[in-house]
Amino acid sequence: MEHNYHLKPRDYQMREMEMALLESDTDDDVEILSILAMEDERLKKERASTSHRGSIVGRKVIKRNYLQGEERLFHDYFSDNPVFPSHIFRRRFRMSRPLFFRLQSALEAYDPYFIQKRNAAGTLGLSSLQKMTAALRILAYGVAADSTDEYVRIGESTAVESLKKFVKAVVNIFSEEYLRSPNSNDIARLLAVNEKRGFPGMLGSIDCMHWKWKNCPTAWKGQYTGHSREPTLILEAIASYDRWIWHAFFGLPGSHNDINVLEHSSVFTELAQGRAPPLQ
Repeated sequence: MEHNYHLKPRDYQMREMEMALLESDTDDDVEILSILAMEDERLKKERASTSHRGSIVGRKVIKRNYLQGEERLFHDYFSDNPVFPSHIFRRRFRMSRPLFFRLQSALEAYDPYFIQKRNAAGTLGLSSLQKMTAALRILAYGVAADSTDEYVRIGESTAVESLKKFVKAVVNIFSEEYLRSPNSNDIARLLAVNEKRGFPGMLGSIDCMHWKWKNCPTAWKGQYTGHSREPTLILEAIASYDRWIWHAFFGLPGSHNDINVLEHSSVFTELAQGRAPPLQ
């Protein structure tokens, strides 16, 4: 007997094939039926594992009191009369309070993940203030994700997820405007401003800094060690007067000096190849 199993939902195909095989008494059909039964069981387990949401069975639930953490954070930094003044905010968040609010609005509009929501029980979850603060503390201080739990009241896995989503969102939202080389209008503006400041012909300031490589392999330490006497990676950057960093070149071993880095850098590549923006 021939059966047509094409163009039908998978579950329907499985049931139809089982019915057809049950009507047969050959050994081959019985073997196929056994294989189908095992495949069906595997698919059920797969659906159950992928559809699971919420707490993991056997793991103790920690009642962090998200709202208490949000209220304390808001009172300390974001209220009309915060506990910590603006200069401490700038030091701890690496930005001004108005810039933080601008980022908050942009992130909430770009990714619903940063919008505070209620769970199935109607309880408010983490706010964008908490998720952004956790991400910025990790970026600003280099602390472990777990260390943000005590103050922000955010779990380690959520802090890591917030960090990843924060970085991706910021890059996707602002890269077109900021992560680019100057165009003709930018060059004209930078030259005009710097000429008024007494630096004619200047586009920006270029410098190199060394980032310590704590986990550098032992075999590579000599190659990556320079005047700082510890393994480092070099970051070359160019910034304009308004702190717009429009060029970055990172990764050369710390044994190089600034001139060597400049020779490897792509900062003058477009100019050398005749692809630099024209200046009127």
